[in-house]
Amino acid sequence: MIMTLEQVLDFVREQRAAGRTIALANGVFDLLHVGHLRYLQGAAAEADVLVVAVNDDAAVRRLKGEGRPIMPGAERAELVAALRGVDAVVLFDDDTVTPLLEAIRPDVHCKGTDYTVETVPERATVLAYGGRTAIVGDPKDHHTREIVRKLAATHEDGAPRQQDA
Repeated sequence: MIMTLEQVLDFVREQRAAGRTIALANGVFDLLHVGHLRYLQGAAAEADVLVVAVNDDAAVRRLKGEGRPIMPGAERAELVAALRGVDAVVLFDDDTVTPLLEAIRPDVHCKGTDYTVETVPERATVLAYGGRTAIVGDPKDHHTREIVRKLAATHEDGAPRQQDA
């Protein structure tokens, strides 16, 4: 379910009152691919409830540059919300997930395998409120930019484009 921050905070309070643990994962999720799926499955396994924070369009442009996102934030959030194991999705406009971590205070903050626990930028924030960081998903072998590159190198009929000589 896609929620506002206020709705997520209420949802998390209700889940904690019922004795459930909370995990938070975040990302752009532009052109949803198997790497995203494996990351979110890994995150869902870390706690009873999974909240996913999706960068809004303005944040994606700042982080990834012009031409991104490919899909609007509302559609990216809808796709993520439809995945099994995802309990709540919230769009956010910050360049980092730190403000959401401070507001939600998940038991587990999940990051992909392009990080180690020691290199997660928000690690100090999570430690400060008593949470833990988990590295989840498969090796970072899937990239939206590679999918875009392959699409750009292919004609509509699927034939490869010829490189200029």
